[in-house]
Amino acid sequence: MMMASLTLTPSSTLAEAVFGKTENSLLRSLMLIVAGSALIALSAQLAIRLPFSPVPVTGQTFAVLIIGMAYGSRLGSLTVLAYLLEGLFLPVFAEARTWFHPFTLWTAGYLIGFVFAAFATGWLAEKGWDRHALTTALAMLIGNLAIYIPGMLWLATMYVTNTEMALVPLALTVFIKGFSVFLVGDIAKLVLAVLAFPAVWKWVARNR
Repeated sequence: MMMASLTLTPSSTLAEAVFGKTENSLLRSLMLIVAGSALIALSAQLAIRLPFSPVPVTGQTFAVLIIGMAYGSRLGSLTVLAYLLEGLFLPVFAEARTWFHPFTLWTAGYLIGFVFAAFATGWLAEKGWDRHALTTALAMLIGNLAIYIPGMLWLATMYVTNTEMALVPLALTVFIKGFSVFLVGDIAKLVLAVLAFPAVWKWVARNR
């Protein structure tokens, strides 16, 4: 594969390193947004519905985080926004659902958190965090927090609205159903990112 001609800077994203900055940058950005939102939609269908949680385990979290790091803060967050808008008309969410499915309402906090996560990982990537294993891991952790915080807060709101749980049972329920069940998968995704991003950057450096 021929690399696009580009003088890499510490703020260059992986997408810029691979595709370069061209006069048709708007067209390139639109194509990346379409491709990225399609990847998120496809990864969302890799879903496991847990019988005790309204939030399924999916592959879309990983897609969101790597798109953020590869695209950068602006293009990454725009890609996730495009995906969320597609959910108004197309069954792009987990288990082929749209915004209008009742289960989607329970996961809305996580979906909104995707935008913050893509922006955060993209911004950190623009600082060069995706070029080294340790900082890639930290960027993934921060991205996950950007998803979990609004996701768990909204999940708690839904339980308060639909049940009469006391504070302690509520906190325990949200922790188990909205956080702990995803930890193993999140660790696996973090390891994949740590292995992939620094390796791809080394490949880019050799081939530019």
